[in-house]
Amino acid sequence: MGAYLIKGGKPASGEITISGNKNAALPCLAATLLTDDTVRLCNVPDIEDVSVMCKLLKGIGSSVVVVDSHTLDITSGTRKGFLSEELVEAVRGSILFLGPLLAICQEARLTPPGGDVIGLRRLDTHFLGLSSLDATCSLEEDGSLYIHANHSRLKGNTVFLDETSVTATENVIMAASLAEGESVVLNAASEPHVQDLCMMLNLMGCKIEGIGSNLLRITGKKRLHGCSFTLGSDFMETGSFIGLAGASGGEILLRGVQVEHLRMIRLGFQRIGLDFLIDGPTSILIPRKQKRLLYREVGGHTGKVDDSPWPGFPPDLLSIITVCATQMKGSILVHEKMFESRMFFVDWLIRMGADIILCDPHRAVVNGPSRLHGSIVTSPDVRAGMALVIAASCAEGVTRIENIYQIERGYEALSQKLLGLGLAIEKVL
Repeated sequence: MGAYLIKGGKPASGEITISGNKNAALPCLAATLLTDDTVRLCNVPDIEDVSVMCKLLKGIGSSVVVVDSHTLDITSGTRKGFLSEELVEAVRGSILFLGPLLAICQEARLTPPGGDVIGLRRLDTHFLGLSSLDATCSLEEDGSLYIHANHSRLKGNTVFLDETSVTATENVIMAASLAEGESVVLNAASEPHVQDLCMMLNLMGCKIEGIGSNLLRITGKKRLHGCSFTLGSDFMETGSFIGLAGASGGEILLRGVQVEHLRMIRLGFQRIGLDFLIDGPTSILIPRKQKRLLYREVGGHTGKVDDSPWPGFPPDLLSIITVCATQMKGSILVHEKMFESRMFFVDWLIRMGADIILCDPHRAVVNGPSRLHGSIVTSPDVRAGMALVIAASCAEGVTRIENIYQIERGYEALSQKLLGLGLAIEKVL
């Protein structure tokens, strides 16, 4: 699967352009199934998860034309065929085929999706939402486990989701776009990638109101048409490079940023003594000079950084915050409330010399600054993998990061970008 060899001790400095939002690309790719017309997607990140989704589309009859490295023209075909079990299990985003296939074909069948190993990823909310639109969903076993959903005609309804699941919200939105009548989705996820999907569907002829809120009104149409849509920038990648600059003591200019998506991310990084300057409408500068002090609450108590659904601090960036905190002065509690196994990656940081107390699967106390040293570590998921890259950049000596497939699923041309920022990195087989 390949590995990175990173020699630490050199600040990451320079300029990079942020790629398109991975988590917007996946639902927008799935949504191309909702029309017979060609859909052009622009600013698509050139990453493994997108490649897998395109292979899955081709497997059920879609034509995928690569216009350039970041632009795809996709035209749906029969929408019949076999969704490769191996590919479905490779990427969590494959669950996003459930909603559009159900809407178009009246039936969908796929194996449970794979992706990051960060704890239980429930299917209940998907089933609850789609069942509210008169679909029948079940987990069945016919030699192997698979998801089965069907209906005679999807009907608009009031849908209350029991959790603000991003992918469940996206599946319900796509199914409701071709349902009969109006659907109202309550407790909907509202992340920028959900907003991108809604804006793309509106361009395709759907009517979605309340975009960016937790209440969506979707007027179903009999037919959707093609469009050209440009994905927003990846705020997770932005947050990752903010962390890299701050932890390594470098200075990085990030271009292609949507500053409006960084409000809570900024507050989170300020709690660990890092900040950035707005350098233009779509660029920010992470300066070399930073406070580097971990936040203390009013009254002097140990501070806390925790995650919550949008517009709260994104759970995907808690791994980044954790490793950055090891290089700051003081103590802070990192509380991962949404995924019960995500904090286990700190064992690798402890191996590298970090002073971290893992209280339970959800909470860790980080004390800094710590002198990190090179080690052999393994990436368990895409964001923890990037956190290990940041740790390696700060460490004395050489760190070998294995299972980098998990990292490159979500970061475009990462090794090239890191080389451009002056890091000593080598990719080996």
